[in-house]
Amino acid sequence: MVKICCIGAGYVGGPTMAVIALKCPSIEVVVVDISVTRIAAWNSDQLPIYEPGLGDVVKQCRGRNLFFSTDVEKHVCEADIIFVSVNTPTKTRGLGAGKAADLTYWESAARMIADVSKSDKIVVEKSTVPVKTAEAIEKILTHNSKGISYQILSNPEFLAEGTAIQDLVNPDRVLIGGRETPGGQKAVQALKEVYANWVPEDRIITTNLWSAELSKLAANAFLAQRISSVNAVSALCEATGANVAEVAYAVGKDSRIGPKFLNASVGFGGSCFQKDILNLVYICECNGLPEVANYWKQVIKINDYQKSRFVNRVVSSMFNTVAGKKIAVLGFAFKKDTGDTRETPAVDVCKGLLGDKAKISIYDPQVTEDQIQRDLAMNKFDWDHPIHLQPMSPTAVKAVTVTWDVYEAAKGAHAVCILTEWDEFKRLDYSKIYENMQKPAFIFDGRNVVDPEKLREMGFIVYSIGKPLDPWLKDMPAVA
Repeated sequence: MVKICCIGAGYVGGPTMAVIALKCPSIEVVVVDISVTRIAAWNSDQLPIYEPGLGDVVKQCRGRNLFFSTDVEKHVCEADIIFVSVNTPTKTRGLGAGKAADLTYWESAARMIADVSKSDKIVVEKSTVPVKTAEAIEKILTHNSKGISYQILSNPEFLAEGTAIQDLVNPDRVLIGGRETPGGQKAVQALKEVYANWVPEDRIITTNLWSAELSKLAANAFLAQRISSVNAVSALCEATGANVAEVAYAVGKDSRIGPKFLNASVGFGGSCFQKDILNLVYICECNGLPEVANYWKQVIKINDYQKSRFVNRVVSSMFNTVAGKKIAVLGFAFKKDTGDTRETPAVDVCKGLLGDKAKISIYDPQVTEDQIQRDLAMNKFDWDHPIHLQPMSPTAVKAVTVTWDVYEAAKGAHAVCILTEWDEFKRLDYSKIYENMQKPAFIFDGRNVVDPEKLREMGFIVYSIGKPLDPWLKDMPAVA
């Protein structure tokens, strides 16, 4: 029986291993993590992450051929294939600060594998890592090998949160990179056989190690670039009276471009896009390619611009001050159908409004108050470290309240900001919200989920990203 062990029970490790266990009943899959609370949650009915369909998969397999454990060393020792999906945060100090990946957790995982292994292992990079990480890991393992053979593979994940289970069950492609040596190719074949249990052969792509590592960074950079492209166009639409939804629809009808990832918004978030692009930028700079580095930097610059532009719209529309005013924030997760708040645009928007002394009331159907308060108090890259190494939950941000009732959030507010495209926000009773708000009542739709004309008929002043401006906003400066 093949034994698989995955180090790291997060957004990647948990769902990936659950689906492998579901599709390969003859393989024993153990997910290990040093966090006792996280493993306890995986073993309970209240899983530590929200992902549609994940609960059913875990219930079917847990205790049969899927196990969650804190006994890291035992299971690493017994495994044939070890997936590593630990955090790879952006460095905040030292060489490459603000751009380079911090491989501390990766390196300690590799050293631990070398310490406890008694038999040959295939070690699979699952976390997003900078190109050439495999080489460093390989060196650590071979220098501590005690006669054991290690093969390193890169098998990047291409999951989208909110659809992760679907993405795993029916992937566009599975990418496996390995060394072009007999041992490397044998390892590639072994991992290929695991996926071949449910993935058609023609969707399993094999490459060299560096291609696999770089493909992941490049794919995320291309996706983020599309969002920044449409967001850049949204600013021009507002200035000229064009409608970004119509422009994006027309552009997306070109089969070479396609319609996906062309929704203008307050900006992209999530744990990967910014981190991976910064990483790409750093690798380009290290390889003497400043022009390429600057090209990719612009994708992040436009994203930051879009968030600050949104805050400026809010403040300038409301008589250039939000001090002491209650503002309802609907949605805090970085996108719908996930409770994930990593790099969510909501953090920057809320911080911008708090900087102008606003009082904020937040509603999100999946994000807890504790998480929101922690996010608002954290420094830029802190979220990407294991929770016990994050700064302790500081004193709550006084000007922020969190409620589980969307109408309560909007009650007495001067403005509503929609920052996540949860489906329920399309179905709210906006006339009820309008009645209970201060007048003039503003709606700033950062995700283009509402129908601006309908809301204007109710009496709202509406700002939708990239849509023709409300007469009220026409004379207001776009950039404060």
